Amino acid sequence: MDRHGEIALQLQGYGLSTAEVSYFMPDYPSLLQVFVWQFYDEAPQFPELKRFLDMWRREIEAVVHSVRVMHDRLLGPRVWHPKGGIITLQ
Repeated sequence: MDRHGEIALQLQGYGLSTAEVSYFMPDYPSLLQVFVWQFYDEAPQFPELKRFLDMWRREIEAVVHSVRVMHDRLLGPRVWHPKGGIITLQ
């Protein structure tokens, strides 16, 4: 996806999401493995993540243990939290 497509998605309400999928493969049932996937999605419904997990269940011979999702809307007001102290740069 080009940069203009990413900005268009963000203007439509999409944010950058990262999914960390922990899973077991049949070959190594005692080894918990991790797959990380980053994509644009809409919180809190996460339709892209749901499509991805549906494809995972159909196509991949792995048992999902857990899914951890991080999400940030990149466009929007930012909050600045000032910290006490002085930083001197030379």
